[in-house]
Amino acid sequence: MSKLQQTKAQNVTTVIPERGPDLGCTLQDMVLDSPDVGEFLCNFSALAASRFSTPATKVRCGVTVIRRKRGVVAASSDERANRLDTLQNSFGDGPCLTALRERTVMYVPDTSAETRWPQYMEAVREEGTGSILAVALELAGEAEAVMNLYCDATEGFSEPRILAAGAFAENGAVSLRLALRIAHLKHARDDLASAMQYRTAIDNAVGIVMAQNHCSRESAFRVIAETSSHRNIKIHDVAAVIVASISGEHNLAAHFED
Repeated sequence: MSKLQQTKAQNVTTVIPERGPDLGCTLQDMVLDSPDVGEFLCNFSALAASRFSTPATKVRCGVTVIRRKRGVVAASSDERANRLDTLQNSFGDGPCLTALRERTVMYVPDTSAETRWPQYMEAVREEGTGSILAVALELAGEAEAVMNLYCDATEGFSEPRILAAGAFAENGAVSLRLALRIAHLKHARDDLASAMQYRTAIDNAVGIVMAQNHCSRESAFRVIAETSSHRNIKIHDVAAVIVASISGEHNLAAHFED
């Protein structure tokens, strides 16, 4: 194989996962110790950078997770990794976004020889990055994620290191799925608490309108709903105004006609 062929960007499609019980326990402890997904990703990226760096070669890590209905959350091991991820997102394509989109592994052994994504590669070289390894994390449809490893040196990831990165990503994906499910349960709990709070305010407001207008519960609720629609205000906010006017917290008129 020629030197040019060796330095072209490669798609590494076969990664043999090697589960490490110690790594799995470490990552699960990180999930339990992290208050949210963002904090877990910060710790995860720092651990990845530490694991793949050597005394002679610095490796940085960035992780991006795209959650349905909850948006994008990202983290990095340091400021340079954050800049590299942000740069790629601004260009709209690159090895990491390709790995995320195709759910595979992308390896750029020499950023100076890579012909795809020329603008991003130029920016990467200016940041002092010689090689890039991007590994998609399999999250079973719960979200999409990619781990980006940036090495200062060219040819920074040998085949064994690529396999090790795949194993690290697989362990990470298991823990990330757990973190996402915990976050989902927290959001569901918070949403339920908010709904119960809103329900209490609405029930109180309905009772107030019933007493003021001597009407049925259905008629009172219709009054509040119509006020919400006409004023383009959420129904629980209308209810809060009605309750506040009676409790004396605000000097607001809250008498509505059916």
